Amino acid sequence: MRVAVVQFAAGAVKSANLARLRELVSRAAEDGAELIVAPEAAMLPFGRPEDPLAAAAETLRGPFVTGLGEVAAARNVTVLAGMFETVPGDPSRAFNTVVALGPGGLLGRYRKLHLFDALGWAESDRLVPGEFDGTELLAFDCGELRIGVLTCYDVRFPELTRVLVDQGVTVFALPAAWVAGPGKEDQWATLVRARAIESTCYIVAADQCAPTYAGTSMIVDPLGVPLAQASYGEGIAIGEVSAARVAAVRRQMPSLRHRRFRVQPGDPAVSSGR
Repeated sequence: MRVAVVQFAAGAVKSANLARLRELVSRAAEDGAELIVAPEAAMLPFGRPEDPLAAAAETLRGPFVTGLGEVAAARNVTVLAGMFETVPGDPSRAFNTVVALGPGGLLGRYRKLHLFDALGWAESDRLVPGEFDGTELLAFDCGELRIGVLTCYDVRFPELTRVLVDQGVTVFALPAAWVAGPGKEDQWATLVRARAIESTCYIVAADQCAPTYAGTSMIVDPLGVPLAQASYGEGIAIGEVSAARVAAVRRQMPSLRHRRFRVQPGDPAVSSGR
């Protein structure tokens, strides 16, 4: 299967972001991609830490999801992208949600579990985390592969990938808005490759563009080798993935079978939400 990462910088106008994303998805589909991963916050950027997000949030029946669903159906592809979703009963905060849309419509949504309260940011001031009981996780079949969904800061938490691997995941989709900064690009590449190596899975990691974000979206194979990578500006990178390759790597390096500990989803000792 050909998979693609779409890298672009979302701006302040939601309709313009959707239009640009639809164009990039169409281009990736024309190049043969069947699974296309776009960045976190593709609907609308985070902006400044004090900028409200709830007022711009949408439901899963809103224009963003509807528009992505239309291009997924028209191009016969599966698309994942990040948005801000309305929280019922909380007008001050939103969910940071990744939606997965196939040719037949919505395949599922994942609400980011780990909120980035670090390096001067406090996402929990503006966002509500997903449920920590395991019901929030999203894994779905796409051809011969099983896709598991992470979002940005989640890549720093190997427990999440372990739980998803135990659900049969062979490819991780990782939409991100990885903020640029000293050492951040190296951390991004190291963490993406580490999660691939320890899980013996592919990772399809889509970031927003420099200079605000790190760029360098990438597709990494189950041994941590980059198969395709974007640079710093807008663009598309495409690579080939296969279930046979995952199976071969897992035969050669059976680290998942050698584990002595299991990870179970549940309430963490310290919540990143309120």
